[in-house]
Amino acid sequence: MASEFAPELARTAHAWPFEEARKVLARLERRQNRGLAEPGAITFETGYGPSGLPHIGTFGEVARTSWVRRAFALMSGIPTRLCSFSDDMDGLRKVPGNVPNQDMLREHLGLPLTAIPDPFGTHSSYGAHNNARLRAFLDSFGFEYEFLSATECYKSGRFDNALMTVLANYEKVRDIVLPTLGPERRATYSPFLPICPRSGRVLQVPILEWNATRGTIVYEDEGRRSEVPVTGGHCKLQWKADWAMRWLALGVDYEMSGKDLISSVELSSKILRAIGGEPPEGFNYELFLDENGERISKSRGNGLSIEEWLAYGPPESLSLFMYQKPRTAKRLYFDVIPKAVDEYIELLRQYWSLSEDSQRIESAVWHIHVGDPPPDSYPVSFALLLNLVSASNAQDRDVLWGFIRAYAPAADPNTNPALDRLVGHALRYYEDRVKPLKRYRAANEKERAALEDLARVLQSIPEERNGEAVQNLVYEVGKRHGFEPLREWFRALYEILFGQSQGPRFGSFAALFGCRPTAALIHRAVAGELTGVA
Repeated sequence: MASEFAPELARTAHAWPFEEARKVLARLERRQNRGLAEPGAITFETGYGPSGLPHIGTFGEVARTSWVRRAFALMSGIPTRLCSFSDDMDGLRKVPGNVPNQDMLREHLGLPLTAIPDPFGTHSSYGAHNNARLRAFLDSFGFEYEFLSATECYKSGRFDNALMTVLANYEKVRDIVLPTLGPERRATYSPFLPICPRSGRVLQVPILEWNATRGTIVYEDEGRRSEVPVTGGHCKLQWKADWAMRWLALGVDYEMSGKDLISSVELSSKILRAIGGEPPEGFNYELFLDENGERISKSRGNGLSIEEWLAYGPPESLSLFMYQKPRTAKRLYFDVIPKAVDEYIELLRQYWSLSEDSQRIESAVWHIHVGDPPPDSYPVSFALLLNLVSASNAQDRDVLWGFIRAYAPAADPNTNPALDRLVGHALRYYEDRVKPLKRYRAANEKERAALEDLARVLQSIPEERNGEAVQNLVYEVGKRHGFEPLREWFRALYEILFGQSQGPRFGSFAALFGCRPTAALIHRAVAGELTGVA
């Protein structure tokens, strides 16, 4: 387990979660040097806006923050907590395009998310529904966190002291924000948004007076002048002031956020300093893009959902995708799943070949498995399984396991359930994502001659299961028939035999599928049985 590693080892580790954790350790040391009392626990936070369904980026933020939290706990031994905060008191400004009952939601625009009926009909409110979906995913991954609802924090009084602090510094907060706004917005801006006692809507109205002694604000709405307390859920804050207030109220020490929020982090940090707090540590991660290079959005519903990824790949592959290069923009769509799965398999294999703790603690799989990676083995890759499904027309696990056992006799679904799950993912991914896009082509004269030659070679070594040995023979056939560069030869193999332009090492596939069945597949392709054109 992670606790078996010495704190000294963690303090010198270079993996990015340890680099981030050192920021928090330095923050604690600065606090001690100023003679401030040590906190009971270091607080890490993630934020979620449930105006739309939780998307995969939200999961990524919790996962990444959890890795930093665990790294810090290992190097310091200091208690920590992770708050997963939902901004569910925000007023709904527009209706997301990927939820049902659109007309009903439009009727409730402006209401807090927890005051809007659930369009799915399963929870007490729209906000509660989205919160429950997020929590279900976080729980399924085993994250340790404390879930906080903005609605509950405002209404229960948990934020009251911090709200009074903002009110006492009303002018300071307002003057920090005003230069960032346009002329029209500047004329009416207030950090406080009253909740209308009649309609329940979050009001964007000018504030006429504020009184720190009484703890109230005065506003005018539709010609009616009203005075309300800023505490007890009668008001909420504009979100940048809200973010700063939340950091103060919860004592947040670390929070990361997307690159699109850099200016917001800077502004909220200024507000927090103005009301007597210290901004948390953190960094800005790059955003996820869809297959067209456009930013994924929970309101648009582009990109992948967590459910979609987990339908086609194991959870470890999703965790690895989130772990790798958090400061690099990455495209998030279906085609990245097989690559992420095979990268995980390779990193897990490498992990178990490492003998030094100082090497293991740097591995991505050490982090995504909380310091305790499983001893799973994968004799075949996900890419190979996909091509095996294609070549064999397999539609169930038993057929695929027959090929796998022939290739790796020790493999068995009962003793290797992780590989068995991968077989299931491969069958589903092939059926849904690969098969509909296959486009076989006929071989030209040069390719036909080379394929017939390769079939003869493979038939001469029917029992060969060494993928490297087979690959060398495939190279020789390509060279013999004048393919230059050789990648054109392999491209031809995949386009003619599998209806796609690329794939795993062909020698590894032939060794898994069997040299004689691969030769038979080549004969079928040459005869035009795959394309229907001889």
